Amino acid sequence: MKTTDRTHDPLDAALITLDRALKAVFSPAKAARPSPATEIRESAPLSAAERRESAALMRVNHSGEVAAQALYHGQASFARDGATRDLLLQAAREEADHLAWCEARLGELEARPSLLAPLWYAGSFAIGAAAALAGDRTSLGFVSETERQVEGHIDSHLQRLPTGDARSRAVLEQMRRDEIAHGAAARAAGGAELPAPVRTAMHLTGRVMTGTSYWL
Repeated sequence: MKTTDRTHDPLDAALITLDRALKAVFSPAKAARPSPATEIRESAPLSAAERRESAALMRVNHSGEVAAQALYHGQASFARDGATRDLLLQAAREEADHLAWCEARLGELEARPSLLAPLWYAGSFAIGAAAALAGDRTSLGFVSETERQVEGHIDSHLQRLPTGDARSRAVLEQMRRDEIAHGAAARAAGGAELPAPVRTAMHLTGRVMTGTSYWL
């Protein structure tokens, strides 16, 4: 039997939520799966300009994964059904792999994560909690729409990455496959289609985060 936050009293649940936040934002990320970049060898060193571009793009992706952790944690904390909570927490564990892979790639590129990671986590947790409070079908629909938009975002990064950066490309391609799977699972679990204004607001919010993380 899986243990979920529902089995804990409110104080324990709050401490678990705080522990997840601190680990996502301040602790070195740990992956359960090996990085897709592990077996990839660059054909030639990246130029300084290519390295800067790859680093900026991977910083954006790292920020997106911090936000993904927060969204899923916020949604799981207020999910009404145990099966929905388990689905969200499983997705969060897989997204933690993405976080670790992006963090490792930033280290290879001698670059840092976004300075605003705590802000991305806090804001995204609040959004995830609000989605969950609207009901599980809405929350799952939020997952589906989020992953659809993330897929498009990754596609744009795959086009922008320097041609020689095969290691970052391998990471993003596996992330894309996982995001598609998460969206499909949410729809299969009963996720509702979100209204157009909500989808637009999500898109605009994402643009603020990605545009800022590129530089900060």
